[in-house]
Amino acid sequence: MIGTVLCYVLLPAARLLQALRDAFSTCQKNVLLAKSPSTQIEGIFAATTGRSVPEEQEALLQQWLEEEVGNLPASESVPAARKVSVTLTSAWLEGSELLMTSLSDLNTSPEVTQCADQQLLELNTLASSELQDHAVAELTRLPAEETVTAAGSAPWTAVVPQTDHQTAGCAGINVEVLNDDPAVLAWSLACDAETVPPALPAQPIQDAVPFYPVPTEVPYHEILWRDWEDLSVQPCVLEQVSENTSLFEFRVMSYNILAQDLVEQGIDLYVHCHPDILSWNYRLPNLLQEIQHWDPDVLCLQEVQENHYWEQLEPTFKEMGFACFYKRRTGTKTDGCAVCYKHSRFQLISLSPVEYFRPGLDILNRDNVGLVLLLQPVLPEDLGLKAVSPLCVANTHVLFNPRRGDIKLAQVALLLAEIDKIARTTEGSYYPVILCGDLNSVPDSPLYKFIRNGELSYHGMPAWKVSGQEDFSQQLYPRKLLAPLWPSSLGVTDKCQYVTLCQPKKLGRREYSRDFLLQFRFCDVACERPPQLVLLEGVTDAKPDRPAHWPKPAAMVKDPDPQPFIPRCSGVIQHSLNLTSVYSHFLPHRGRPEVTTMPMGLGATVDYIFYSAEPVESKAGRRLYKDGALKLLGRLSLLSEDVLLMANGLPNPFCSSDHLCLLASFGLEISSL
Repeated sequence: MIGTVLCYVLLPAARLLQALRDAFSTCQKNVLLAKSPSTQIEGIFAATTGRSVPEEQEALLQQWLEEEVGNLPASESVPAARKVSVTLTSAWLEGSELLMTSLSDLNTSPEVTQCADQQLLELNTLASSELQDHAVAELTRLPAEETVTAAGSAPWTAVVPQTDHQTAGCAGINVEVLNDDPAVLAWSLACDAETVPPALPAQPIQDAVPFYPVPTEVPYHEILWRDWEDLSVQPCVLEQVSENTSLFEFRVMSYNILAQDLVEQGIDLYVHCHPDILSWNYRLPNLLQEIQHWDPDVLCLQEVQENHYWEQLEPTFKEMGFACFYKRRTGTKTDGCAVCYKHSRFQLISLSPVEYFRPGLDILNRDNVGLVLLLQPVLPEDLGLKAVSPLCVANTHVLFNPRRGDIKLAQVALLLAEIDKIARTTEGSYYPVILCGDLNSVPDSPLYKFIRNGELSYHGMPAWKVSGQEDFSQQLYPRKLLAPLWPSSLGVTDKCQYVTLCQPKKLGRREYSRDFLLQFRFCDVACERPPQLVLLEGVTDAKPDRPAHWPKPAAMVKDPDPQPFIPRCSGVIQHSLNLTSVYSHFLPHRGRPEVTTMPMGLGATVDYIFYSAEPVESKAGRRLYKDGALKLLGRLSLLSEDVLLMANGLPNPFCSSDHLCLLASFGLEISSL
């Protein structure tokens, strides 16, 4: 931007006031031109300063000065021999370089020069006190300030000067004293929010380019401080762990790290964020530092972009001692789920990726996925003949769509069926299970209750109500869940078990030999004459007798080991895993609910860590649990919505995802062989 030269001479009062107004308007425009595209600012100042482009400013001012000086009387032109000019330097920073540079840094840069004390003293001495008072009085009638603001941004302001004639140092201003002119003292630019009088109301300029604050100005580490809650000292835990019982302790983290492709596809969701903190080059070090700080033994990640996983995340995690497994979403999606565990703490027994997309099934036509691992804890060698139970770890990211709770429920049922298969022991019980993921459902929603209570009656339920994310009760014809929720061809029962597991094959079953089929020759149905059959004497009017040596029909034989009949149209689904949540979803010391994400500025809990426990009783349809072989020892506290709003929501310069990480510490009982 071409530097604008504002020259003032000592003029009569009327002309001086007009010059002051023009000078003040020009200063405002120059400040805004340094922050915004010229095309936007031109429209704002058209009514005051015309539609001249920055290239014409110097020529227009020079013409104005020549006309005004030429019209002065001879008696007034003599004192005007000395002039003062204020030059706005052309070294304004633009673009992201300006946005990420604080005002204090600009003031101390080599390009910035401020008025020297000697220059200020000379100006104050030569200025006429009567003329100054008159000028300041006129300036108070002008608009107090014009401010360019954005949500959470620091203002850039042009303000009325203080009466002590102290000129505020401003970025990019060079003051060269050529003559003594009191008009110079009539305006100043505030370069810091502290110089803005608090009583003056801010007037945002419409359609101005947002100016974002410097990220380090907010003490994010203080606002977003999360406490570690030690649950091992609670009486209920101490009672279950005897002095002679040793535990295999480990930490599990669940984290939706926000895939970069999803950021770019839904950029409207992050208008509150500075563009620089949304870049992957900025977010990746933050995410890795956070994971390394909490040092989990098992890491469950969602929204992991495939190219970032193979090129950056997996190599880094391997250097940190993790063994990693990844499952990309089906179709054209570029992100997926990952499960990593420290190979010094666990060994892999089995791995089972889960794809929820099933061709031809409307209830399972989305590309979400999951991972189920069976891990064997590695005990220290000095423990001798000790053993610990294997651990089943599952990770998933369920469909987001709030209106399609039927799909969410079918996806969770399919995952639970896979967990049932992996975690089932030969005796019919289950190994301890930890289920992590972004379930896109809020606490106490029907889907949450199904996982926690082990049962859900869904028939006739509106589909939007399953997840509880949004209220579509005003919808005239909402989609409703009907029984059966999925067809029998899926091979999953209403108890969330694979059919081949809950109904073992019998010996001789489905072996249709000739003798087996011949026994139906003389059954009642075969010997009943169809009404449309033409009656032929001696042919179609006779009913043959059953030979004595033939076996009885199958309908007359009683099965000594009948299989229990499971109705497929009951509208009730169940599972037998006995899962409860690590978090209580409420902050008692703050009296507010916990949140794990902030979509569009609204806090919600959609991320969970469930773990196996022992049910003790049920009250009002809610199952209560106590720790079993897997004990919850601690957890990283979550935050409330108001705290996250103080930090400008998620993501922010401190938290580089739109979700908070979940972290829990567990203990597995170590038994003697």
